[in-house]
Amino acid sequence: MPVHDTQLSTEPALLKESASPSLVPFVRQPLPPARVTRSKRRSRWIVVAMVAILAGAGGAGYYVWKQAHPPLPVGISFGNGRIEADEIDIASKYAGRVAELLVDIGDMVTPGQVLARMDTRDIEQSLSKSEAQVRQAQHSVDEAQANLVQQQTTKTLAEQEMDRANSLLKSGWTTQEIVDQRKQALDAASAGLNAAQARLLQVQHALEAAQHDAGFYKVQIADNSLVAPKAGRIQYRLTNIGEVLAAGGKVFTMLDLSYVYMDIYLPTAEAGKVKVGADARIVLDAYPDHPIPAKVSFIASQAQFTPKTVETQTERDKLMFRVRMRIDRERLLGHMDAVRSGLPGVGYVRSDPAVAWPNNLQGAS
Repeated sequence: MPVHDTQLSTEPALLKESASPSLVPFVRQPLPPARVTRSKRRSRWIVVAMVAILAGAGGAGYYVWKQAHPPLPVGISFGNGRIEADEIDIASKYAGRVAELLVDIGDMVTPGQVLARMDTRDIEQSLSKSEAQVRQAQHSVDEAQANLVQQQTTKTLAEQEMDRANSLLKSGWTTQEIVDQRKQALDAASAGLNAAQARLLQVQHALEAAQHDAGFYKVQIADNSLVAPKAGRIQYRLTNIGEVLAAGGKVFTMLDLSYVYMDIYLPTAEAGKVKVGADARIVLDAYPDHPIPAKVSFIASQAQFTPKTVETQTERDKLMFRVRMRIDRERLLGHMDAVRSGLPGVGYVRSDPAVAWPNNLQGAS
C-alpha cells in the first residue's frame, strides 16, 4: 500500500513534466484578480451608458410627442376608427349577358355616367315589333276618324230630310209613310255615328296599348345601360364581358364619395354628453397634420360590445356607444380624388361648445 500511495502522489507531477509543449496553450489558465476586477467594472459602465442613452432617447421622444399631442381639454373625447364611404352595388335589373364594361377599378365616375351595357338585341327586336304595332294602330285610328266624319255627315243629312218631311206632312204634300222612312233613316244614321265613335275609342286604346308596349321595351333597353347614381369611385369589378348574369347580378361596387364618415366608440360617461350636430375632427394616420372638420351625424341608442379591432382608452369599459362623424359634403366635392376608404385615424368629438379646439385640431376653415 505505501508503494501505491507514493506512485499516485507523484503521477500529477510526472504528467506535468512530461506534457508536450504543444498542449500547454489549451490548458485554461486563471486570470489575475486585478484583470478580473477591471473587466467586470468595464462591463458595468457599458451597461450604465447604454441605459442612459436609451433613457435619454426615450425622454426626448416623449417630449416631442407631447409637443405634437398636447393633452385634450375636458369636453373633447376621442376614439380610433377608419374612414368609410357608403358602398353602392351596380347591378343588372334583368337577366342578360354583359356586352360592354366602360370603366374599371379605381376610376372616378360622375352621376348618370354609363358604366356598363348588357346585351339587348332580343329586347330591340321586341321593340321593333311593338313599334310596327303602333304604326298599325295609328292607321286604324285614322280610318276610324274618317269613318266618324262620314257617319256625322250621314246623320246631318238624315236630320235635314226628316225636318223637310215633317214640314211637307203638315202642308199635305207628303204622306206619313215618307215621314216614317225619313225617321228610320235618321235612327240608322245616329246608330252608325255611335258605332263610329265607339270604334274610334277602341282603336285609340289599341294605339295607347301599343305605345305602352314600345315604351316598356325602351325602358328595358335603358335599364340595361348601367349608370352611376352618384359621384364616386369604382371599388370592385365583379364580372367580365360575355358573362351571363341573373336578375340583380352585380357588375361593379362603387364608393359614394359624397357620404364619407368615421365611426368611433365612446364610453357611456362621454357618449352621453355628445349631441347630434356637434363639431368633430378626424385626424388620419397618413395626414397627422391635417385635421378634417366633421359633424356628429349619428349616436347609437343602445350600447354595444366594443369590436376587437377598436382600441379604447379604458380597457375596463366593455360596452361602448357608436358615434358617427360625417365629413361635410361640400368639402368632399373639392377633394374627392384624395378620399381613401379604410384609412385608420383618430376621431375627436367636442361635447362642450364652449371649449376651444387645441391648436393641432383647429382644422381648415
